[in-house]
Amino acid sequence: MLILLMIGIKKLILIAIVTIIAVSCARIFSKGTTGKAEPLPSFATVGVEEFQTFIADDFVQLVDVREPEEFEEGHIVGAVLIDVNEQDFLEKALATLDKQRPVAVYCRSGRRSARAASMLASQGFKVTNLGGGVLAWQDLGKALVK
Repeated sequence: MLILLMIGIKKLILIAIVTIIAVSCARIFSKGTTGKAEPLPSFATVGVEEFQTFIADDFVQLVDVREPEEFEEGHIVGAVLIDVNEQDFLEKALATLDKQRPVAVYCRSGRRSARAASMLASQGFKVTNLGGGVLAWQDLGKALVK
């Protein structure tokens, strides 16, 4: 009986060692080139009032990421159009925007602009997304221009 107990303990120790090694390897391979765990690029999503205050600063680059037809129907004053659904979205953004300046993005409801914000943040931009998009903007009586 003692021999069976010893064999069981050895198996548990072996399983523990294998688990520790597996977790250590997973941590090593999940780290970037710096050897430290690197966070995913992030961006802020804010409400209408905070977004309006943010874009009032002329240093902020305002980007409408909707389709051209949507942009023509009405957009926030001062916005430039860079359609996130276009294959060359990132190329156009990199050619148009200055990484040294903050970027504010919006779309109709906030989904496409969140995707665009993530893409831009991954390229080193500091990005703020309008939660709820132009729908939320208009719900609070904010103006769009044509």
